[in-house]
Amino acid sequence: MEIAQLGLLDDGDIDLVEAGIALARADRPKADGGALRRLVSGWAIALQRDSAPISAAGRARRLTALIAGETGLSGDTEDYENPLNCDLVAVAERRRGLPVALSILYVALARRVGWRAEALNLPGHVIVEVRVSMDSALLDPFDHGTGITRERAIAIARQGGDDAADGRFETMSNRQLLVRLVSNQASRARIAGDTRRALALHARMTAIAPQLTSLWWERARLEQLLGHNVSARASLTAMLETTHDTALIRRIHAALAALARSDS
Repeated sequence: MEIAQLGLLDDGDIDLVEAGIALARADRPKADGGALRRLVSGWAIALQRDSAPISAAGRARRLTALIAGETGLSGDTEDYENPLNCDLVAVAERRRGLPVALSILYVALARRVGWRAEALNLPGHVIVEVRVSMDSALLDPFDHGTGITRERAIAIARQGGDDAADGRFETMSNRQLLVRLVSNQASRARIAGDTRRALALHARMTAIAPQLTSLWWERARLEQLLGHNVSARASLTAMLETTHDTALIRRIHAALAALARSDS
């Protein structure tokens, strides 16, 4: 799979494992995607070999037993900023990663065997919810897949800055998960002053989620910083196709006019 293909797929048709491999290979062309595929397939075979737990909590514990227990995958608390923590292939190899990368593996595995699982968006964190009908169980992939209560999830969200958290958390789409995976790297590149790297990552994000307006704005800003005014105009024009917000449209036109003046 190529990154450019992701933006053309319906969200439900995105294979998170294959998308993760494509993103890893964008930086590391020789990344062993086959190893990640075999790992997830092996997990799935192990789950299908057992009689499926009936409860959501039972399924969550089974996912954790495989991913965190037998394989040892958990959060990287010692080298959190390591960019490999956002690389799904490297996460599987190193057995360490960021919350979003680990959550992708839990969700992908659950869906591989027909279980319902979603990643939930908390401020600065991602957790996983496993559901069976109306039954629900939460787990924290970064903390060895530990099961958590909704009260604990609310506390995590409030620690992250959401003082109004009430336990109704946003479910992340496949596309949102992939953007979150790349945006972690882009944030670190911006903080480090590596504008070229940040731009390359924003180009990936706009390929994954071309309808997400804010990504085009930041991409255009980075392109302008690097003096790529033709590309910045193209990004702003693409942004016009993603919004009906009249105030934002005026802002885009103003930015296009400013670029035109700078070229004259």
